[in-house]
Amino acid sequence: MKSTRLENILNQHLESFKFKDYCPNGLQVEGRSEVKRIVTGVTACQALIDEAIALKADAILVHHGFFWKNEAAVVTGMKRRRLQALLSHDINLYAYHLPLDVHPELGNNAQLAQRLGIQLKRGLEAWDPRSVAMVGRLAEPMSGAAFAERIEQVLKRKPLHISNQRMIQKIGICTGGGQSYLGLAAEQGLDAFISGEVSENTVHTAREMGIDYFAAGHHATERYGVKALGEWLTQEYDLETHFIDIDNPV
Repeated sequence: MKSTRLENILNQHLESFKFKDYCPNGLQVEGRSEVKRIVTGVTACQALIDEAIALKADAILVHHGFFWKNEAAVVTGMKRRRLQALLSHDINLYAYHLPLDVHPELGNNAQLAQRLGIQLKRGLEAWDPRSVAMVGRLAEPMSGAAFAERIEQVLKRKPLHISNQRMIQKIGICTGGGQSYLGLAAEQGLDAFISGEVSENTVHTAREMGIDYFAAGHHATERYGVKALGEWLTQEYDLETHFIDIDNPV
């Protein structure tokens, strides 16, 4: 497939044109014009690029790419080495941030919710049709401790759990760095909220507003969207995809 056609397919399926994001979505670094073998992963770090080179991949597809707002615009050090590796091996880099978070089937929220037994109902930001945070429901109420055990079993890592010793059923979810939505979730009467990261004030908000909070890791909560997207490309377009999970403890 032509690299430009692949970008058009991804842009249309993820509706990337509808988002104002912190980085460019789509083809970020141009490589060879034909794409057959794709490496997928969470972040376009050097380790993932090295794996793609070893596999002789034509493209890398990630959630966290390059060229973030407010970062230095100069190409030096780590950024130079990453770009040099991509350009010298003629590898395309595609990245989708918010569009991959919120896609109703392949998105990070949808994929994590499915694995944790949460049925998503609506956006947490009811005024925004592309709300990054979502609201869902467990089939049956369960204790916060039991839900923390479920998270650990699914993600293979122990979450930080701020507990209020209550049963939970209505759960907010925002993978990655979504802890800032906790107050809004509490105001809407949710029992719990799950995200990837935690800030100092998150603990006080959870305790004082009476809502359980689960910080399950930025990387761990965002592994599944890009993996599902790659599998979709294989199923629909017969492209060869390899998901590579570069370990990240946060």
